[in-house]
Amino acid sequence: MKFLDTAKVYIQSGAGGNGCVAFRREKFIEYGGPWGGDGGKGGDVWAEAVDNLNTLIDYRYQQHVRARNGEGGMGKEMTGAGGDDAVMRVPPGTQIFEEDGETLIADLTNPGDRVKLLRGGNGGFDNAHFKSSTNQAPRHANPGQPGEEKAIVLKLKLIADVGLIGLPNAGKSTFLSRVSQAKPKIADYPFTTLNPQLGVVRIDTTDFVLADLPGLIEGAHDGVGLGDKFLGHAERCNAILHLIDGTES
Repeated sequence: MKFLDTAKVYIQSGAGGNGCVAFRREKFIEYGGPWGGDGGKGGDVWAEAVDNLNTLIDYRYQQHVRARNGEGGMGKEMTGAGGDDAVMRVPPGTQIFEEDGETLIADLTNPGDRVKLLRGGNGGFDNAHFKSSTNQAPRHANPGQPGEEKAIVLKLKLIADVGLIGLPNAGKSTFLSRVSQAKPKIADYPFTTLNPQLGVVRIDTTDFVLADLPGLIEGAHDGVGLGDKFLGHAERCNAILHLIDGTES
């Protein structure tokens, strides 16, 4: 699976259903009166952190997320069905920003964390809501409220216990492959690791996650080599292990 740690997504909540104008007409009920139903509420948009995900690649191909609209009300006081929510499943460690990429909305660090990003529109009132002593047969109902929409930016910061850093070709990928079951790409040329790689290290009864980060070279902060953008993944590490090639003079 290709690694992707940034994605821009357009999200939209569902609109509420329209209220219904209906009247009760039965043989032995002389003054039936209004008998419409309210419209259903539109679906909300949620984001949820789930296990077994470590990339945002799904949102390269699904850049629009929309909740379902609520259904309109019907006669006999039948309320329209509410629209289904849209749930964006993201890896733990995902930060959600406004479109500017700087205003933080939520930080989903643990599996099961959820946040409501947009609220669906309320359904419209039926004509029975407008009945009064001076208006016994209202012929008016409210339309449903529109949903909300906006663009958000997802940024993933991998959650690892230890981050592995060092110069290109220092042996970081080899080290990761020896101490864990990870299978990173290993070659005798620089920058074989283009994206962070994760492995689980087991020592006796203790497990921890080790992240192999791409190599840093002089001038990386100016974009030399792979740059330093990927260092955001090291921010959540409890420890940083700097690997040095002992064979170099």
